[in-house]
Amino acid sequence: MTDLSNRRPLKSRGSAWARSAAAALARAGVRPDVVSALGVAFAALGGALFLLSGASSGVGRVVALALAALCVQARLVCNLLDGMVAVEHGRGSSAGPIWNELPDRFSDAFLLVGAGYGARICGAHGAEVAGWIAAVAAVTTAYVRELGRGLGFAADFSGPMAKPQRMATLTVAAVVSIAEPLWHWRGGTMRLGLAIIALGALFTIGRRTLRLAAALRTRAGEMI
Repeated sequence: MTDLSNRRPLKSRGSAWARSAAAALARAGVRPDVVSALGVAFAALGGALFLLSGASSGVGRVVALALAALCVQARLVCNLLDGMVAVEHGRGSSAGPIWNELPDRFSDAFLLVGAGYGARICGAHGAEVAGWIAAVAAVTTAYVRELGRGLGFAADFSGPMAKPQRMATLTVAAVVSIAEPLWHWRGGTMRLGLAIIALGALFTIGRRTLRLAAALRTRAGEMI
């Protein structure tokens, strides 16, 4: 990825740990595409762990949820570092734009759908539906952003449920789910978290679409 117009603004990109990690990867000759693929692997593992948490109890469930939350964050770290290795260290490839976008769509689906079915296995009816809606909405937010870019506008990363917010909500839901037996819930916390993600992502789709429509009208007016 070398197209800076499609680069999400992230404060963490300027942190010392991120700069050091990206530099270390570049020195080791690790290609950004490999880092992107590793992000998908973490997402697939996280989705599997969410499923496992639904079929587990006691310590096993706690461990599965904790590791799933770590996988969500590891996926985000990979998403951060692949771009840094490509841009800051000049290791981008001609296929970089594909690796920058396509793996993220699979990662969203693995995590959100996996979380939904894990909660459903626990007994939270409708959680799998919330997971699927959240996953489809997540992909659609990216589609609207890329649609805008295809029409010649800057990438719109507006929220309230862009990728960082979706993954933060999913992480919090996983961590809180560890304690939910204290109030006699089984999967309800994750179902609620996925519903929040789904509704927020649907709102984000609407917001980005309206912003794009306004930009098109403005451009049409300028052309007239």
